[in-house]
Amino acid sequence: MSELVISGLGAGYPGREVLRGVDLRVPASSLTAVLGASGGGKTTLLRTVAGFLQPTAGEIRVGDEVVASAKRSVAPERRRVTIVPQEAALFPHLTVAANIGYGLPGWRAATRRARRARVGELLEVVGLEGYERHRPQQLSGGQQQRVALARALAPAPAAVLLDEPFSALDAGLRASVRDQVREILTGLGTTAILVTHDQDEALSMADQVAVLRDGRVAQVGTPEQLYRTPVDLALAGFLGEAVRLPATANGDTAATVLGPVPLTASAHGSGVVLLRPEQLRVEPGGDSVLVERSSFHGHDAVLTLRAGEVELTARVLSPVAVRPGDAVVVEVRGTGVFYPAE
Repeated sequence: MSELVISGLGAGYPGREVLRGVDLRVPASSLTAVLGASGGGKTTLLRTVAGFLQPTAGEIRVGDEVVASAKRSVAPERRRVTIVPQEAALFPHLTVAANIGYGLPGWRAATRRARRARVGELLEVVGLEGYERHRPQQLSGGQQQRVALARALAPAPAAVLLDEPFSALDAGLRASVRDQVREILTGLGTTAILVTHDQDEALSMADQVAVLRDGRVAQVGTPEQLYRTPVDLALAGFLGEAVRLPATANGDTAATVLGPVPLTASAHGSGVVLLRPEQLRVEPGGDSVLVERSSFHGHDAVLTLRAGEVELTARVLSPVAVRPGDAVVVEVRGTGVFYPAE
């Protein structure tokens, strides 16, 4: 597989610029999730990488080849980049085998044999041996998505683009199918970009996450880096529930309503300390923090706490030892990220 490098990319539509100076490197044999809200530029980025839209600036390189720039564009079918669409988009009149082999050469006897061998190999890879004669309508949603992945992998592409491929699946099936897809891509060493608006999906599947905001890359890094040390508070809220504590930083700690909080980096002055709900340990007792609400989720619960004028969110494991109206002691685990007041 090849690395995919996007440099200074600009793209858009007549009268509307969407992407502005996007830089992104997708290492070979890795999965990068491109995450963003609606209108942030995810689909435009995918269409530009795939070859359906020509850049207005910058370039896209697959391996050693520049496949797109403002001056030239390699045809989509010659880019060695394939797509897994949102809803599988299988041909209903073709068998599973024919869907996977679509686009592979097969009119000569030798290539027909190679085609059959490649299809059989991919059926084994995606766990659908014995389904070659089935039609798409005979498969579950998860099986259809795996056939779509096999079809994208059939020509041995340099990179695979996944366009919100799990959005049409119900919540229970979505988690298992994305685990299966991740395992398949990892096992084959595939270079892949996953475009999604689902934060959990991006953080759980990707080797690195790039957040697109207003047509630019707001931050790129490992899932843990983005979740633990987001570049700003807006991104922190986008990536998950956030606890924002008014604070005064003095070196490696900050004074807050919960007491001193260790910081990830030395800072000074007034601002906000960012924590995640799972960093708050809640025990019965105390007199300055009250439980206002409790939302039970089976394996854990989300507590809404009140410390004076400050509202906090804590995620605690079941069984939950406190109830609404209880006074509690809150302990901070780990470090917080300090953002100076603007």
